[in-house]
Amino acid sequence: MEGIYRFQRHIYDMTRRYYLLGRDELLDRLAVPIDGSVLEIGCGTGRNLMGVARRYPTARIYGLDISEEMLKSATNSLERSGNRSRTVLACADATTFQAEKCFGQSKFDRMFFSYTLSMIPDWQLALERALDCLGANGALHIVDFGQSAKLPKFFRSTLFAWLKLFHVHPRQDLVAKLKAIAAAKGLSLTFESRFRDYAWLMVLRRVA
Repeated sequence: MEGIYRFQRHIYDMTRRYYLLGRDELLDRLAVPIDGSVLEIGCGTGRNLMGVARRYPTARIYGLDISEEMLKSATNSLERSGNRSRTVLACADATTFQAEKCFGQSKFDRMFFSYTLSMIPDWQLALERALDCLGANGALHIVDFGQSAKLPKFFRSTLFAWLKLFHVHPRQDLVAKLKAIAAAKGLSLTFESRFRDYAWLMVLRRVA
């Protein structure tokens, strides 16, 4: 992974902007409270973290990624945008990270995964680990590939084959897993299929 991202990180945002749909909509919907905390799991180059900084000027921002190479790009981008001082970055595995050790706090008001669950092999464990860090009245937002059920079959098969080359696997049972988690933990769940099922937007919220 480090070998791949050592070179890809320089063109990552430019190439992904055309097919990672729904990311800005997720950021718009975060509704971060005043002075609230936001953690992105799988922050990559920091593109979304800068979006959070622009939208929520009082937010305390945190980013986690397993790739030190990607975090180099995130650090550079945040420095150029003037947001490095308000952002804490950490290199760790999404399935095993310890928030207190990484960030000096254990709970967050808002958390999100943006096209990362389809890349994490043990994505279900990553979800569980994230929810352990979700604060009272908190919300976990997710955007990722759907199943493209309303798109032509050749498009779906070509897309999935291409994604597989990059170790990306749209999770067919993601919504079922989220429903099970919501029922077990007393959370609310919202789900939207967008762009003819190309992308899924989901939110798990703590119920007051």
